[in-house]
Amino acid sequence: GWFACGPGLGGGLSAGEATESYPPHRWGPTREVAASCKTGSATNIIYGLALGYKSTIIPCIVLAVAIYVSHSLASYYGVACAALGILSTLSIGLTIDAFGPICDNAGGIAEMAELGDEVRDRTDALDAAGNTTAAIGKGFAIGSAAFVSLALFSGFVNVAGITTEGINILNPWPFSGLLFGAMLPYWFSAMTMKSVGHAALAMVEEVREQFRNNPGILEGTVEPNYERCIRISTDASLKQMIPPGALVMLTPLIVGFLFGVQCLAGVLAGALVSGVQMAISSSNTGGAWDNAKKYIEAGALGPEQGKGSEVHKAAVVGDTVGDPLKDTSGPSLNILIKLMAIISLVFGRSFPTCEGGYVGKLFGAECPPRV
Repeated sequence: GWFACGPGLGGGLSAGEATESYPPHRWGPTREVAASCKTGSATNIIYGLALGYKSTIIPCIVLAVAIYVSHSLASYYGVACAALGILSTLSIGLTIDAFGPICDNAGGIAEMAELGDEVRDRTDALDAAGNTTAAIGKGFAIGSAAFVSLALFSGFVNVAGITTEGINILNPWPFSGLLFGAMLPYWFSAMTMKSVGHAALAMVEEVREQFRNNPGILEGTVEPNYERCIRISTDASLKQMIPPGALVMLTPLIVGFLFGVQCLAGVLAGALVSGVQMAISSSNTGGAWDNAKKYIEAGALGPEQGKGSEVHKAAVVGDTVGDPLKDTSGPSLNILIKLMAIISLVFGRSFPTCEGGYVGKLFGAECPPRV
């Protein structure tokens, strides 16, 4: 069992190292994204998405190898030990993950306090490093989610009494569940990103209304009403997360009872495979867009293409699109993967064993005794 911890620890480290080569602007991929802003925001979006998709290759290969080695050493107990191995670096992961928001807030405070440009330049450099550390932390998090979910999946299979033949993707129910499960991360991400857009729209309307009603705000003679903006953000963060949360918690229950444990096994596998890749892609794409903007603001493309130029405006568009990807949808997919597996495991013995669940039972499917 202890030897099986090694592949998890090494896989997490390798996935983090692979992630580090994409968001920082000292490497080629993010500089390509910055250079693409010369031809407008559309090419910036194209290059950023391509970078995110490409960044999934090495982490997925590393995780696949680590899962194979740990399973070969001690079956699914080895996979659970590998999850323990990757989580053994949790304290470091939390540290580097918190570094980014701290630096980002420091930059905001420096700007609100109207400190000098040299202070803002330093906080921008720290913020760029924070985007990289956050991407590394998210790589560790999604890697651990993959290992933990696979271990929970094996527990669900045992509790629900599913045989090896029962989760054969050549059978219609598991394959149907596989397709549905692979769709869930996209549905979940769409809901979370739309929630961010809804809150941002309300915030912009509030700011515009304050500018119209109090022209002195722009002149610096009147203090804005910050409390109303904070209330909009806080209300949205709570209320807008109800539908995505309901999707995660209700899907295993509805699928398990209506369509059976075989279909639910396919749903869990599909959500795991699709969610891992989408989380890595979203985090790296958003981080690269943010760092490309900072790279341009630092004047790396020339003084005439720095802050305030058309190139910079294109980079700002990419950064705006990337924020909900790297800060909302990407990290929250870990919760989707793990929580669905946990709920399935908890209710595993309550689901019908009939092929097709209660729907199959209506059409005469027999319910074999639970193994």
